[in-house]
Amino acid sequence: MPNKLKNNEILQTVLSSSYGDMEVNIDSYFLRVMDEIENYKDVDLPENINGTLRPYQKRGFSWLVQNTFMNFGSILADDMGLGKTLQILTTILHFKNNNYLNDKKVLVIVPTAILLNWENEIKKFTPNLTSIIYHGNNRDIDPETDIIITSYGMIRADFEIFGGKKWFLIVVDEAQNIKNPGSKQTQLIKKLVAEHRIALTGTPVENRLTDYWSIFDFTNKSYLEGHKKFKADFINPIEKDRDLDILEKFKKITSPFILRRLKTDKTIIDDLPDKLENECYCYLTKDQATLYQKTIDTVLNEIQNSEGIERKGLVLKLINSLKQICNHPSQFTKSKKFSIKQSGKMEMLIDILENIEENKEKSVIFTQFVQMGNIMVELLEKHFNMNILFYRGGLTCKSHDKMIDDFQNNPELRIMIVSLKAGGTGLNLTAATNAIHYDLWWNPAVENQATDRVYRIGQRKNVMVYRFISSGTFEEEINKILSNKKELAGITVGTGENFVTEMNNEELKSLFALRKTGI
Repeated sequence: MPNKLKNNEILQTVLSSSYGDMEVNIDSYFLRVMDEIENYKDVDLPENINGTLRPYQKRGFSWLVQNTFMNFGSILADDMGLGKTLQILTTILHFKNNNYLNDKKVLVIVPTAILLNWENEIKKFTPNLTSIIYHGNNRDIDPETDIIITSYGMIRADFEIFGGKKWFLIVVDEAQNIKNPGSKQTQLIKKLVAEHRIALTGTPVENRLTDYWSIFDFTNKSYLEGHKKFKADFINPIEKDRDLDILEKFKKITSPFILRRLKTDKTIIDDLPDKLENECYCYLTKDQATLYQKTIDTVLNEIQNSEGIERKGLVLKLINSLKQICNHPSQFTKSKKFSIKQSGKMEMLIDILENIEENKEKSVIFTQFVQMGNIMVELLEKHFNMNILFYRGGLTCKSHDKMIDDFQNNPELRIMIVSLKAGGTGLNLTAATNAIHYDLWWNPAVENQATDRVYRIGQRKNVMVYRFISSGTFEEEINKILSNKKELAGITVGTGENFVTEMNNEELKSLFALRKTGI
């Protein structure tokens, strides 16, 4: 052991009771420090909070306050729908009540789509806090305002303004937006000067431990060392070697600074209904199967005669093409004429929705493709003779808000299609009791994030989740592969379809082969 350890090494040694391969005996002083870190005390809720916090939310508030006073950054990683915003607003209100916001203010950075959500939540729960949205034409910072809400894009555009101030607290919401340590956006946000930092995310590790490191590097700079050392110490042993001892050490040294609660844990919350998941295997129609096989034959031949980046691009092109064919052949061919019977998925969708319609329940349908959403709107409106809502990018914030309000409150509007990219965050669609994933990203974090638009606090009924998978195709094979990869106590999850680009030609041929399904 070296003569002198750095502060982060001391703390990691105390938390894990080890240094390298050696066990370390911790004296009574450090044991008391460790006890204080790991067993926080309850903090009295602000009397002027306009809402009731559940027990787990009170614990989250106390944890955030304690970490801040101990100069530790925090990652609040509760499941979507468990009220992270309320917990952080209660914390900010505590700071204001205790005069910590007199000279320095709070900066909240969020995706553009949920700027108004934050403003509305502040007005609802903490009306004593003043706030402004810094975005678009409204780009002035009132020095008397408690909370400045802005977007990731505005940080990039006006970095000199934000970087020229010293903030009491910076909060990043949907913190997966800073998961890429090499992106300019991530680097600029990490350059902002603040006394304290908090990250909010429902998906702390979407794909790789590198994502975790990048978010942690924002909240607790240098605690996990640089990325190169982190990769050698943790990423390679955990992700490649499946070293459970290193995994356990990783949990010990990071657990005081990340708080994650799951809706499915009845010790956390017992007033949510059940979420029932169904994998729906759809057949390919004759037209789909013919187009599928023709596309495989053409593109696989190109892949076999390519290499490097060109080959990876062709593999991803093939995946995208086959996804579209499985959805509906007209999505791939760009045909303006299409019918329900041309697609096995569309026929299954109609069948499920007809059963749902009998009970007048509401449904949210998720798709990655705007074009597929447009096809669904036309077919569903004609079949059910009703208006179908389509939440997608390109609409104004006012249109988005009205659409959500209509869906939540108008009993005649029972079906909403949501573009996964546009609706992955910030939506509250608890009027629905059915979530349908028409096409899959094969990433549990992204998929669950979408489902949680429906399955969240405020939901009073059981939620049915339907995952559409084209039987006998690569969709079924990839789903099988990734179902076997959910391990390491939920820390590392599936990487989506990108791993397919590393397969050799024979593996690709086997993966994409069209199999008989007996349908």
